[in-house]
Amino acid sequence: MLYAILCYAHEETVFAWSKEEEEAVMGRLRAVQEPMARAGRLGPVGRLMPTTAATTVRKGREEPLVVDGPFAETKEALLGFYTVDVDTLEEAVAFSKELSKVNPGSTSYEIRPFYVFHPGEIKT
Repeated sequence: MLYAILCYAHEETVFAWSKEEEEAVMGRLRAVQEPMARAGRLGPVGRLMPTTAATTVRKGREEPLVVDGPFAETKEALLGFYTVDVDTLEEAVAFSKELSKVNPGSTSYEIRPFYVFHPGEIKT
């Protein structure tokens, strides 16, 4: 089963890290990711830029409206994501717990199963 593991954090904390702090956290995260990657179960991993760099397309009455940022009423923001291919939810939870232990910037990890779609592919 494919799972997306969404990492939420306080942006002001994470984006204020020094280069040394950032490198230390990323090193600890790589150590947790390595066994999953070696097993061929870790898919794309992404780190998102801060919400101040975001653009949102909102459904409008007639035409979609394009605005700066998500303007979410929350202190946490989606910081990044992992994709994993594991047999059970428990495996995804265990991986998320390990990530959480070494990532001082994260506040929570949300785990969601997902399906992959390939628009434009024709199956015969």
